[in-house]
Amino acid sequence: MTMMIRPGRPRSADLIVLGAEVALLAVAVSVGALLNHQGVRLHADAAPLYAGWQPHLGPGTPAALLVAALFVWRGTRWGADTSWPRLLVVGYLAAVLWTLSLALVDGWSAGLTERLTVQAEYLHEVPRVTDVGVMLSGFADRILDFQPNSWSTHTAGHPPGALLFFVWLERIGLGGGTAAGLACVLLGATVSVTVPVTLRALGVEDAARAVWPFLVLFPGAVWVGASADGIFTAVVAAGLALLVVGGRASATLGGLLLGFALYLSYGFVLVGLLALTVVLLRARDRLGVLLVAATAVAAVVAVFTIGGFWWLDGYHLVARRYYQGWAAERPYGYWVWANLAALLLSAGPVVGPALRRAVAAVSIRSPRPPFATTVRQRIASAGPTIWLPIAATAAVLAADLSGLSKAEVERIWLPFAVWLLVATAHLPAGHRRWWLAAQAVTALAVNHLLWTVS
Repeated sequence: MTMMIRPGRPRSADLIVLGAEVALLAVAVSVGALLNHQGVRLHADAAPLYAGWQPHLGPGTPAALLVAALFVWRGTRWGADTSWPRLLVVGYLAAVLWTLSLALVDGWSAGLTERLTVQAEYLHEVPRVTDVGVMLSGFADRILDFQPNSWSTHTAGHPPGALLFFVWLERIGLGGGTAAGLACVLLGATVSVTVPVTLRALGVEDAARAVWPFLVLFPGAVWVGASADGIFTAVVAAGLALLVVGGRASATLGGLLLGFALYLSYGFVLVGLLALTVVLLRARDRLGVLLVAATAVAAVVAVFTIGGFWWLDGYHLVARRYYQGWAAERPYGYWVWANLAALLLSAGPVVGPALRRAVAAVSIRSPRPPFATTVRQRIASAGPTIWLPIAATAAVLAADLSGLSKAEVERIWLPFAVWLLVATAHLPAGHRRWWLAAQAVTALAVNHLLWTVS
């Protein structure tokens, strides 16, 4: 089954939303600069992004420009005409090149090799993990700061699965900053495969093809290469895809991945919204898939718990650790709305107009029945390109309001940003090239004007 993409309301409404996005970003940058000038501790020199102002070029610049130009010129056509297997291969290779070239704008060492080797990162702790069992059982004891052997910032701020991933890389001979950085790039780029595969499995191949070039030219690739959040994004997207591409065996694997995702970031409890959405959107065996996936998630939780780490203990301790650092000084009154401006730079300016069209599509999918049944029928008729972006939006808003996401969300929210882009399926075909150009320009401007920090 394929989905007919309707044009929605006139382009003027998209331009109004775009104008609102530009205004939000301008205000966030201006207020951030003013607060920094006044000595307010935003701990973000280029607020709302966690970055510093530093215009520069690098060895990755020519390749990034080339990929951007090719996909703005031909991306929409390739998405529509290329055979499905070739589309996925080309998309993945292009996404790798796009992500890697953006990283190399900062140079090989600074942009890739050294990103994950600083004191705050996971690789700082890898040599100190000599026994995984001992690490797990004592992990929670080292979360709080200002005590002997406290974990580094990123390690303490996440469950032990994040550190375990890099320990496993080191154990198979892929230790060090270069291997870790390349793992972020190579795994993070898989969203150009897993998100379209999910949409196709849900019966909307036309939408998958329309969304595909936007996933390749994902502005968030600036932070995928290289930060661990690129890996987290890949794990979540693969887990969601496995919930729908096959039967219960596939769903079991998906549940295992999503269960492991809970031990990559505490915030991934919100991925449950997306997981429930994709299962409910399946054509058949929803209850069976939900049960086997939930059982697989429970199995992962059991393994970590038996190993000595109780997730809820870690969550409560990390909330305390969060306010032992910069979060205690970063003003909620600024970040609660400036975070959304940062998300616009990560997901790209297409998000607002695309979401507007997705929501508007609900009102044009069904005839005009009596008022009592209108809402129910419209909700029932809404498909993956509406419900998945809505679920991702709900997750982002919940994270934002929690007060546990003050700044740095341009990378932290990457696992949700890629699902927001599903709404681009509702853009008229004739407009997509211009929106792709806006996405590419956003990524190139951020990476060349700022020095981003993982």
